Amino acid sequence: MSAGKTVILSINASWNILNFRLGLVRGLQEAGYQVVALAPADAYTQQLADHGIGYLPIAMEPRGTSILADIALFWRYWRTLRRVRPAAFLGYTIKPNIYGSLAAHLVGVPTINNIAGLGETFLDRRPVNRLVRFLYRVALSRARVIFFQNPDDRALFVDNGIVDAARSRLLPGSGIDLSRFTPPSAPRDEAEGISFLLVARLLEAKGIADYAAAARIVRQQYPSARFRLLGILQSGKGALARETIAGWEADGTIEFLGSSDDVRPFLAGSDCVVLPTYYPEGTPRSLLEAAAMGRPLIASDVPGCREIVRDGDNGFQVPPRDPETLAATMLRFIAMSPAERAAMGARSREIAEREYDEQIVVRRYLEALDAG
Repeated sequence: MSAGKTVILSINASWNILNFRLGLVRGLQEAGYQVVALAPADAYTQQLADHGIGYLPIAMEPRGTSILADIALFWRYWRTLRRVRPAAFLGYTIKPNIYGSLAAHLVGVPTINNIAGLGETFLDRRPVNRLVRFLYRVALSRARVIFFQNPDDRALFVDNGIVDAARSRLLPGSGIDLSRFTPPSAPRDEAEGISFLLVARLLEAKGIADYAAAARIVRQQYPSARFRLLGILQSGKGALARETIAGWEADGTIEFLGSSDDVRPFLAGSDCVVLPTYYPEGTPRSLLEAAAMGRPLIASDVPGCREIVRDGDNGFQVPPRDPETLAATMLRFIAMSPAERAAMGARSREIAEREYDEQIVVRRYLEALDAG
């Protein structure tokens, strides 16, 4: 491959590239760059070639905490980057941002990093948290640009001396393809009851149990209200147990829809998209997609959510870990007229068009690449 116009995009899963970064990939390709994914193999890896994306495998344990495994990961990055010597290394998620960037600096490859949310590591002050902050400080010390997806995360890194403010930039999340995610041509028939939808990885910190608790409260007044859940089952610490979901299904609290590679039909079939997360989000993709499809939003008043959910405008903000207030807000939404709900959804689409077009993300990455 020609290293002069090759950029390596490294992330913790091929799935992540296909679901969140394809717009950026297309923009880079149209600008003449060859994009090569450096990621662990998964069920989606073979689809990369369908989009003209090269692929280099790298073994990685995204949630692992073994020091020896991380040293081995750094060595694998160094060996690959020394051989390819791309024009730039684009890092996403914790381990590529840290170990990939450290290796890139050693071989003289410029790095452009994206802090797409802080992850559960930043939820407390355990020693591993302090270690990750130190590693970030070292790994990002020579980055050309560090992108953040919300101002709170940017302020945390700058105020704690992890990154230099002059090299930090804000992005509108991962951006959204406004031609692919469009409002349905006809309004949803509400005859079967108002339908709420939560789309998320099935982690406890996404507030899914709070969603179920709120659903029970709401259904006491409005038995016809529907509460649906769409997401991929996870494994490991913090994952929501399948048995827990099965219990909600059994008592009629939640309709579990499983997972899907195309969320648009499910968004179109909902009246409101809900995300009661207390996870350190960047800019939640589920809210971007829902806004682009003209859906009202209810989400936690936390970094990443409060930027796209404008309280009382295109949706409502609620305190995290507060199912009672969440239920009251859902009841407030149900009590609105169809015209009021439609106007709220229209404002979601306006916000997506004005502020979250994926072309904004493409332009800022090309500016960062050209800055070298």
